[in-house]
Amino acid sequence: MFDALAIRQTCGDVMRTGRTEERQGRKAAQREAEARKKRRTALIWGGIAVVVVLAGIAFAYRSYSRQQFLNTMTTATYPAAMHVTGPISYKESPPIGGPHNVLWQNCGIYEVPIHNEHAVHSLEHGAVWITYRPDLPADQVAMLKTIASDDYMLLSPYPGLDGPIVATSWNHQLRLADAADPRLARFIGQLKNNPDTTPEFGASCYGGTSAPATADTLTNPSQGIAR
Repeated sequence: MFDALAIRQTCGDVMRTGRTEERQGRKAAQREAEARKKRRTALIWGGIAVVVVLAGIAFAYRSYSRQQFLNTMTTATYPAAMHVTGPISYKESPPIGGPHNVLWQNCGIYEVPIHNEHAVHSLEHGAVWITYRPDLPADQVAMLKTIASDDYMLLSPYPGLDGPIVATSWNHQLRLADAADPRLARFIGQLKNNPDTTPEFGASCYGGTSAPATADTLTNPSQGIAR
């Protein structure tokens, strides 16, 4: 009888011990699962924080880079839609805005100088006008022709230019010493036909005149239109 009771007690102790160990095991597993969840959450939030920090750094760098780029340019605040006839005296050379002829210069590559007054009208339509000194080396001119072989681009020699190359859009101008300067592509990419800086965004860069500066198209604009 005693032995049977002892056995039952022993079995009970074993079962209780087993249940205790089972509960402890479940609690330990639960704690481990919670710890894994916390680690995973921490990693996720840590990753988000890294992305936010990197995005902030990238934004700050782009803003700084853009400001530095703008600092290398000449800018103005000329109003648009000032169409006149006859020769015009401009403050800048080449001009970057202001009054201009009623007839715009057709975009394209010109081997001879063109009238400022027609070119400025093209700037109003969103064109970028690249001018260069007539004595610019041939390889540099060839590079400029490649760059200018796109829509809303003007290229022409400019006698008396105070630097090798000048890129101009409406109210913006950049002077360059070399056609390979990466700022030229950036200037074109940011300002050519830009709706924020183009007074007459959407206006055509064709249907105007292709006449050179030797033609009498300032006082007689109709003579510059091909018939």
